[in-house]
Amino acid sequence: MNVGGLTFQVLTNLKGEATLRCYTLSPGLNKKNKFLPAGKSQKMISFVKKQTSKCLFDCQQFKIKIMIKTVALVAHDNRKQDLMEWVEYNYKRLMDKKLVCTGTTGRLVKEALEKHLDGKKIKDIQLLKSGPLGGDQQLGAMIAEGKIDMVIFLWDPMEPQPHDVDVKALLRIAVMYNIPTANNRSTADFLITSELYSTDYHPILKDYSTYIRRKIR
Repeated sequence: MNVGGLTFQVLTNLKGEATLRCYTLSPGLNKKNKFLPAGKSQKMISFVKKQTSKCLFDCQQFKIKIMIKTVALVAHDNRKQDLMEWVEYNYKRLMDKKLVCTGTTGRLVKEALEKHLDGKKIKDIQLLKSGPLGGDQQLGAMIAEGKIDMVIFLWDPMEPQPHDVDVKALLRIAVMYNIPTANNRSTADFLITSELYSTDYHPILKDYSTYIRRKIR
């Protein structure tokens, strides 16, 4: 976001803390990069205001846009232990992301992450229904609405699922909307360690307008 020649980015983590990274681009401003430690939004607004030569916005009306990725975590029963081990190992990379999980997986992820929060509770994790009860369809709808940035879905290749059709539909939607998706731990490791993981990345979407405007005979 750019305000008065000042470009800044706000990040939050699962502890509810916020971080501001601020970059001055205009000649009349201090050209050194600024970094503000965790704090509340009002402090951020004051900080931004001090860094601009002229205040071009009303602090009471100005709203900071939180730029934070949303990561979906899903695992079938026989893969839940794999996912929990992966979450435990990568908890630092997950702490500053918004998490969406289905059913029991969400409860286990919450417990795994809270081990590292010194008794604090996770604030920014959304629990959907269990997969067989519609959780996969809920997640698919969130992808279609542009609310999911990445999916880690460890599905079981050795066991039939009562909601196989939902699983197939979820994976189809993820492909259709070009969402980075990992179905095994190796791919998940590649995704979470990519330099794009911490950037404001926007996937290129295929244009389906021709299909939408097609004539029905």
